[in-house]
Amino acid sequence: MTKSVPLNRRQLLMLASASLVAAPIRGIAAQDSIDIHVVKDPQCGCCNAWIKILNKEGFNVTIEDRGGQRLTGFKIENGIPENMMSCHTAKVGKYFIEGHVPAQDIKSLMKKRPTALGITVPGMPYGAPGMGPEEERDAYDVFIIGPNGGVEVFQHYSKAGIPI
Repeated sequence: MTKSVPLNRRQLLMLASASLVAAPIRGIAAQDSIDIHVVKDPQCGCCNAWIKILNKEGFNVTIEDRGGQRLTGFKIENGIPENMMSCHTAKVGKYFIEGHVPAQDIKSLMKKRPTALGITVPGMPYGAPGMGPEEERDAYDVFIIGPNGGVEVFQHYSKAGIPI
């Protein structure tokens, strides 16, 4: 059994000072976290795998289950062109994130803050986050959707083992 020893005044002041110094550091760490709200089909396993990756990458993830027309309606409301749709849609700040977008691309979007509606990985390419091992991935692109609906490549991922 350990014996409790009361702190003297000097120790108490030092502890309080250290807490004051550490408080801003905790605040900075919390600011690095990105809040993301994922809207997905309740039965989708690959969506859950993508969410686990985001959690590991330090995102603050909230989840909303919607199926069928309600999920499609959410995509349309957010300006996602039909040919750019995938299985789940997320909101981060003012942007949508559609499909299996890598965490580093979401972080890059939030750092650059371009004039855009969001970014997307259409379809479900093998090896994209949540869609199988990255070291065996197929080539795929992350697209950025402009405010007028224009589409450009935001980031390209080569087939695994082939340099970019």
